Amino acid sequence: MPSTRSIEVLATATDLFHAAAEEFIGAARSAIGAHGRFTVALSGGSTPKALYSLLAANYFNFAWNRVFLFFGDERHVPPTDPESNYRMVNESLLTKISIPSENVFRVPAENPDAVAAAADYEAQLRRFFALKPADFPRFDCILLGIGPDGHTASLFPESPALDEQSRLVVANWVAKFNTHRITFTFPVLNHAAAVIFLASGADKADMLRHVLEDKITPPLPSQRVQPSDGRLLWMLDEAAAAKLKR
Repeated sequence: MPSTRSIEVLATATDLFHAAAEEFIGAARSAIGAHGRFTVALSGGSTPKALYSLLAANYFNFAWNRVFLFFGDERHVPPTDPESNYRMVNESLLTKISIPSENVFRVPAENPDAVAAAADYEAQLRRFFALKPADFPRFDCILLGIGPDGHTASLFPESPALDEQSRLVVANWVAKFNTHRITFTFPVLNHAAAVIFLASGADKADMLRHVLEDKITPPLPSQRVQPSDGRLLWMLDEAAAAKLKR
């Protein structure tokens, strides 16, 4: 069945981070109770960083040994680079909780060959989820953000990866940055049991109005995230939601 979209608006950014942390832990507890583990793909950016710091501070005693962390996208840089999503997550969360190193699946983005790095990460997903050749993984939760151009993960408007229907992970050439980004594809995003978008700040208000209220042809990448059998939740603060009709 198609996804049902929910929009939750919190008064402040701090309220958003706390609500997102509760949503994350609630989803984790539910998944662990149902099948013994919680598989989640993380996103980069300042809003998720605040969430990860809060998780580390308030839930450091959680059953992190049952949590398996992946990355929905990554910059084509080594894990020590300031631009690395992995580095941000490592500094804000991983170094502050007791999670086995084998439960963290980072993109091998230090490989100079971005296509090979994407293929390697896809192979990791296929092994972990024990996928048949035509299958896609079903993550318990995927966290996403939204860029000023309506992109999500590293699926940018007019970029080659928008049309990918069979691969799980691709090296997507992003012309405006003159670089590859390694990213999950839409089939992976849309097979998730839950997708949660996080957006904070007045600078997101115009784009959120377009994404959530306008019919755009072709659709913006973030509009194309529609889980085929899962939940779609947008979590915003008041500043980000200021231009929505409510």
